[in-house]
Amino acid sequence: MKDVQTVSHFLKTSRNLRYTILLLLLISGFQNAWSQNIQFQVSSNKAPMPNVLITQNDSIIATTDSQGIAQIEKSKITNTTLWFVADGYKEQFVTIPAEVDQTFFEFFLVEDESQLDEIIITAGRKPEHISTVPSSVTILNQQDIQSQNNITSNLAAILGNAVPGLGTSTNKATNSGQTLRGRAVLVLVDGIPQSTPLMNGARDLRTIDPLVIERIEVIKGATSIYGNGSGGGIINYITKKNKDEKAFGGQTVVGTSVNPLHGKETLGYRVAQYFNGKKNRWDYTFGGSVDYTGLQRDADGLPLGQTDGLSNSYQYNGFLKLGYQISDHSALSAMYNYYGSTQHAKYISKNGVYRQSPTIGVSGEEPGKPAGTPYNHNAMLTYSKDNLFGTTQFDVTAYMNTFSSMNRYVAAGTAWYGPGQTMINSDKKGLRINFNTPFNIEKISAEVTYGLDILNDVTYQELTDGRVYIPKMNMVNIAPYAQLRIDFFEHLIFKGGIRYENADVKVKDFNTIATGPGNEGSIFVSGGKIPYSATMFNAGLRYTKYGYFNPFVSFSQGFAINELGRILRRATENTIGNLATDPIITNNYEIGFSSRYSIFNLSASYYISTSDLGVNLVDVGGYLMPQREPEEVKGFEVALVARLTSNLTIGGTYAYVEGKAKLDNGTEIYLNGSRIAPAKATGFVTYKPTDKWNLNLFWVFTGSRDRFQLNEKGKYNNSEGSVKDVSLFNFSGSYQIDNQWRVSLGIENLFNRSYYPTVSQYRALDAEYVHGTGTVANLNVYFKF
Repeated sequence: MKDVQTVSHFLKTSRNLRYTILLLLLISGFQNAWSQNIQFQVSSNKAPMPNVLITQNDSIIATTDSQGIAQIEKSKITNTTLWFVADGYKEQFVTIPAEVDQTFFEFFLVEDESQLDEIIITAGRKPEHISTVPSSVTILNQQDIQSQNNITSNLAAILGNAVPGLGTSTNKATNSGQTLRGRAVLVLVDGIPQSTPLMNGARDLRTIDPLVIERIEVIKGATSIYGNGSGGGIINYITKKNKDEKAFGGQTVVGTSVNPLHGKETLGYRVAQYFNGKKNRWDYTFGGSVDYTGLQRDADGLPLGQTDGLSNSYQYNGFLKLGYQISDHSALSAMYNYYGSTQHAKYISKNGVYRQSPTIGVSGEEPGKPAGTPYNHNAMLTYSKDNLFGTTQFDVTAYMNTFSSMNRYVAAGTAWYGPGQTMINSDKKGLRINFNTPFNIEKISAEVTYGLDILNDVTYQELTDGRVYIPKMNMVNIAPYAQLRIDFFEHLIFKGGIRYENADVKVKDFNTIATGPGNEGSIFVSGGKIPYSATMFNAGLRYTKYGYFNPFVSFSQGFAINELGRILRRATENTIGNLATDPIITNNYEIGFSSRYSIFNLSASYYISTSDLGVNLVDVGGYLMPQREPEEVKGFEVALVARLTSNLTIGGTYAYVEGKAKLDNGTEIYLNGSRIAPAKATGFVTYKPTDKWNLNLFWVFTGSRDRFQLNEKGKYNNSEGSVKDVSLFNFSGSYQIDNQWRVSLGIENLFNRSYYPTVSQYRALDAEYVHGTGTVANLNVYFKF
């Protein structure tokens, strides 16, 4: 018995010893693993910097957390150089020797306003590096915006000149026809929707002053991440926030514009004043601007036709942004922006003849109210906390947008009886709740972004005399979503997501507008609720190991209740339920890559965009009506930049898009000019002879497109006109006098080319056959204090 107890005691002791040894080995292993990690702390102005990219041989190997900290396994980075990259800051580097005893490095990054912005927030609703996003993205940073703003303050022109895949400017107050990749684009200001997809007023690109924009993010291809109306992509204007540490500062801008060759009545002016500062936990930016555009003349000195024109127009902008740092982990911010732009024309249009002579302006006074955007109010309040639970980032935003678009007065309407002037009104209120939670799957890092969007959009169109053209469309949209990111094998990034769109549009009983005396042509339509629901998916892969070849492939879907107002105002049925009001579901397939090699930066992409029911506006009895047919749009984009020397950079882009609809009988027809823009090429040369000078020459070329035949009357149908190519040059130069003073000169249409903008050609209407502007010089003086 004693021997049995001895053996039992020995086995028990042996087992405990093994467990102890195993535990010691595990502890030793953890300690050894911990000792093999090197920790990096990155700060700026003594504040920790999250989302700083740590790269090795052009590959991203780590990103700092909310405390500005990153840990990397020692064996992976010895005997190599690491680069620390952050949006708006000068890059820093450190070389880790083969034998290193140091396990902690601290870095302080310094701001660099000349650096390209490469951190985006729009694509995934959180900060991420552009090279990790599996889709096509164009970013206009502060330097890009300034260079273009020297030439013109018209945002539609700035974007049309600089963004591949977006149609060129109409040279008007509207951006009709400026589609992105042949489809509607959703315009945002800090994530607040400006577009009115229920009834497109085509005034959403000009909704804010460029002076208050920090950068512009353009996400191309269908995406539903911000909801209704983004079949072609998203344009998000990110407003400025104070980055100064001083309590009070600001900027004053005074400028003038004139046609130097035909100057009579063309003089315009620009005055802007903005203040910014920081005090304790508060920071602020506020101010406003006034911009007046004089009479616009063509290359021959003739006043331009005034149909939706910009001659004698005033643009006003007021801006306020406040921030309060509640604690090290939470903050509160508020933003308000007012924008208004209306035309007070001293000339009226004298119609020309399409393809023969241009419509010009002649002295006269336009009856009715000033056309344009009488007001556009945006307000938002955001609360952020970066450690809601664990390392989860939490953001909640409440916002509102009140927008009015005044169309031009017509003496004799074709859609209603007698004279009249319509205005589109849109009131939006929304709530966005967003979470981002990082986690690990064994050694694989991952994160999930999820939340809920709630939007109420009330849009309607009425005449200024009180007649209802389009009844109130009251939409409530509730959309939960989730987006997953997984970093496989360190360099293969997967992103996939789902969003459920659940929307109801309520319309009360209404009468369509009369087309003759005594209420002739008006019918009663019984109102009701139009339900919409759809589940949107997206998935993409990007491989980031090699800087010289960074490929991606993606699939994404977009959701839109588009042009519902056109259907309602031309209703021929007595009940809402009988009208064709199906949503547009867009599928976007894309493959592309970016490349950095030596002095070259190259990117390219090819895409196919399909929808079972699209919306092509076609001429039906003199009215543009939505044609609901299956559609396919294809295209490709290429961009190349070469830094030839430290002070000389050249580059260019090329974008091509084409689209067709398939009729019930199987016939395929081309989509018209309101959807498909001609091929576009751009080029630029930037020369900086000294640190004080910045000289830029820009070239914009739009190709030809001739897809349609003349009708039985020997004319083109509305929006089916042939388009001839246009080639224009613009110049932008600035000189930094000292730390406070800067002067700039911009010249639009440098060589005074006589041309017709694309929209004037494809519309095929006498009244809209208007020349583009001749040479315009813009001189601006900036004072920073």
